[in-house]
Amino acid sequence: MKRKDLELKDYIEGIGIGDIAILSRAISLVESKKTDHQNLAKELIKSIYPNTGKAKRVGISGTPGVGKSTFIESFGTFLTSIGLKVAVLAIDPTSYKSGGSILGDKTRMNKLASDKNAFVRPSPSGMTLGGVANKTRESMLLCEAAGYDIVIIETVGVGQSEVAVSKVVDFFLLLMQPGGGDDLQGIKRGILELADLVAINKADGDGKINADVARREYETAVHILRSSEEWEPKVITCSGLTGEGLDNIWDNINNYYKVMKTDDKLSNKREEQVHKWFYELLLEKIKNELNTNKKIKKNIEDSYKKIINHETTLLDAVDELYTDIME
Repeated sequence: MKRKDLELKDYIEGIGIGDIAILSRAISLVESKKTDHQNLAKELIKSIYPNTGKAKRVGISGTPGVGKSTFIESFGTFLTSIGLKVAVLAIDPTSYKSGGSILGDKTRMNKLASDKNAFVRPSPSGMTLGGVANKTRESMLLCEAAGYDIVIIETVGVGQSEVAVSKVVDFFLLLMQPGGGDDLQGIKRGILELADLVAINKADGDGKINADVARREYETAVHILRSSEEWEPKVITCSGLTGEGLDNIWDNINNYYKVMKTDDKLSNKREEQVHKWFYELLLEKIKNELNTNKKIKKNIEDSYKKIINHETTLLDAVDELYTDIME
């Protein structure tokens, strides 16, 4: 049986009362590539925008096998236990061959997904670099408008994902495994420069001693790289399995917000993110026009043939095409 199509007012009302089913459909709407869905999504984002911006935006990433899903489920459950509403936007890797994704986070976070004060939404990363889905920002705004106090964005892995997620969130948590030296050698300096907190996960059982060793080594590295900043990230140990250290992570996040709310640091950071978002959307629209406008596509094909036939150079062809487009 086909579901009833929702109108703009249905989405606005549903999100306003925190209806999870409608929130989920709203995120599907903004992720859709259909023109009518995109137009409706724009109106929806415009309508709910005044009710956004109040949530804490937290990005979480780490090396493969670090236990992100177990940690996020434990951390999310901890947050709901102290009376907070938590939304998790878990970005799933997309196959470059098939375009499909696993979308298994609701299974991996079964306990959190069934929590009435939590919302877990897996989204395909698509073909975007960095493991942050195209519509992550819009999805985050929808969750904020639905009344969630914390929005957690889990990225695919280590690499470009940290750069991408740092453009979306306020606070970036980097999860690492016990092992210290070996991991430290493989971690790029830029990743530690982005992290607002480094947490050595799996600090339980036999891993506790190794986690303490790793913590000391990361503390040295972070102090060298970040000691001149107003916020010097701490390095702590935790266990997503036992829940140890989760309260310490939450304290660090709250302390970060206290620091960032002085002298408008947080609002300035978010304004800078909006500025980058604006340019990304503009470039995306221009790229889409290049790929869909029949006249431009023909001019591109004609220019390409001239280059292949040595009738013009690559640089001259680009300049000529650019001039035609801009006129």
